[in-house]
Amino acid sequence: MSQTMAALQRQSALDALDNRVLLCHALGVNRIALITQSERVLSDAEMQRYSALVQRRLDGEPIAYIVGQREFFGLPFEVSNAVLIPRPDTELLVELTLDRLPRDGRVLDMGTGSGAIAVSLAHTRKDADVTALDVSADALAIARRNADRNGARVTFLQSDWYAALQDAPRFDVIASNPPYIASGDRHLSEGDLRFEPAGALTDHADGLSALRTIIAGAPQHLQPQGWLLMEHGYDQAEAVRALLSAAGYTEVQSWRDLADIERVSGGRIG
Repeated sequence: MSQTMAALQRQSALDALDNRVLLCHALGVNRIALITQSERVLSDAEMQRYSALVQRRLDGEPIAYIVGQREFFGLPFEVSNAVLIPRPDTELLVELTLDRLPRDGRVLDMGTGSGAIAVSLAHTRKDADVTALDVSADALAIARRNADRNGARVTFLQSDWYAALQDAPRFDVIASNPPYIASGDRHLSEGDLRFEPAGALTDHADGLSALRTIIAGAPQHLQPQGWLLMEHGYDQAEAVRALLSAAGYTEVQSWRDLADIERVSGGRIG
């Protein structure tokens, strides 16, 4: 039985925001149309399309994967289950990088995924030379489309961490949001994480192995006084600071996200 947009919004089993996003996606309309056309009756085809989307959400699939898009740093990003869904917490890493990136500077985004960090940096700082790498060809294909979509100039490399950078000029800042969830962590089997690529979430070890690799290799690829900035788990800041200090970094510190959690740690090389 066909219903109006207004009725579907009142009766949905979903959170109101989720329902609104899925209804817009199913009908190909924007939020304003949901208001101005609230008494419009959906066709059978539209009802089927909407119902299928709702069922996917009820089954736990993230909204971003269902609609194929997520906003980050004010920009639209294509996403699929080949990449992590960009999260607001990671905007802190972008802001810290921008603060430390000199005019005409060079910056590297390691493990770029959807390209959210690199594209946001390149879009904001047209003068910067931005390089992004990822080991996943599928992720890089999405990142390239996101760069094109947002008019961002980024050099993409397929690389297992620093492997493809042997002859590259040094960078002023290296930024990374690497896999940092420990193997066996219960969060991997909960919520949206169940649908995201495991290799981008966990290092299949203690949660610090990728961070150790990045910390160990960065001095060979940073300019003198260059910065390394890394996102990490809510309970890893102290351990990451210790790793940075032991490796000889200076000005080692952590920064808090909007939830007041130490979310990014970093330091400078001599």
